[in-house]
Amino acid sequence: MRKKKSWKDMTPGQRRVAIVAGVLEFALMLAAQRSISKTPAAQIRGNKALWRAACFINFFGPVGYFLFGRRKGTAAHSA
Repeated sequence: MRKKKSWKDMTPGQRRVAIVAGVLEFALMLAAQRSISKTPAAQIRGNKALWRAACFINFFGPVGYFLFGRRKGTAAHSA
């Protein structure tokens, strides 16, 4: 069984990839949370609180919300 790599065992390139992936994941989560806040409950499939909680599950939660949680043909908010 391979030993899990620690931060100090990573090359500079691997560290950059880890940082970029973390920033992208965080930005995606923030975008989903903001969308949930601004979208009326009638335009979201399911419970808003459950989607909020699901958005904290790595990439899968926010991507799932954007693919399945919003009703088609609805804008996040009106201008």
